[in-house]
Amino acid sequence: MNPGNETPNPAETISSFEVERLLATVTNPEAGNVTLQSANPPAGPEKNAVQPYDFRNPMLLAPAALRKLRLQQEEFVAALAGRLSLYLRLEFSLKLTALQTVAYGKLAQSWSNPSHLTLFKIEPLRGVSILEIPPRLGLSIVDRLMGGPGQAPESAQEMSEIENALLDQAVQLILAEWCSHWSKVKELKPVLLGHETNGKFIQTAPPETIMLVIAMEARVGNCVEQIQIGFPYASLEILIRQLTKSADMAADAPPQPSAKTPCKWNACFDDVCVPLVAEWQGLELAARDILALKVGDVLQINRQCVEQVKVRLADHLKFNGRLGTVAGNWAVELTQAINR
Repeated sequence: MNPGNETPNPAETISSFEVERLLATVTNPEAGNVTLQSANPPAGPEKNAVQPYDFRNPMLLAPAALRKLRLQQEEFVAALAGRLSLYLRLEFSLKLTALQTVAYGKLAQSWSNPSHLTLFKIEPLRGVSILEIPPRLGLSIVDRLMGGPGQAPESAQEMSEIENALLDQAVQLILAEWCSHWSKVKELKPVLLGHETNGKFIQTAPPETIMLVIAMEARVGNCVEQIQIGFPYASLEILIRQLTKSADMAADAPPQPSAKTPCKWNACFDDVCVPLVAEWQGLELAARDILALKVGDVLQINRQCVEQVKVRLADHLKFNGRLGTVAGNWAVELTQAINR
């Protein structure tokens, strides 16, 4: 047989699988080892691969609008923490943890059971909004309002009618503070509609309705809980547009020179009495001569002093003048205004 056509030894034959493994071999130059990898590694995501979009939880706000809205809500949270601290006479800290749009059905699933759910409206906007306060946090607030230290109970428990009425005062304060931060856009007023302990019995909107949710972490005493406020996004959409528009106009507007407005007299000051004093300097006497003064003595005044009278309004020096008489009465003629 031709030596070039010799039949290969079966022991030296390499299968196609082993060939593929050898082609996929990667040599580690540092360790001098050979690492075998799979011939068909899992393919990563393609650059232009289509990604799924969850229409059940859309983000309806553009990044710029979301950023401006978040800044405004952070100001609201900081102001609310100060108002609640003053109201309870106890340190009440708040931190904004989330600002997002979610479906009403998903929001309802996040409520604890039992919980304190307050239904309210924002006049003149349409739709019913919901404020959730966990029972432990609500009972801490009520305990403080009743003169206690504001300690939270170990476990959540249902609140009585009296406790609900006391907590409604704090709820009213929270909603009033939120409305006040929209005063530059529109005058708003909160109206409480009622409260519930179980979210399953609340159906203020269809499950697919988009809600704007503000979540805050509240800390008072030994209690740390989360407060959630959910608004129908459709009712706030026009406010958010106006907020974004006004912020853009303020940023784009050139700085205007401050024009001095003419002062207007307030008629409320017509009957206010202001002390007016005329004085002059230049006459000096020894202490002994002053002790010897008596009624009927005559003091000689330098004529230059008469020409240099100072007129004061209250404690402020306002005019220079000279001394004289009018119709037999002493008088001071104002000669110069003093601007200080």
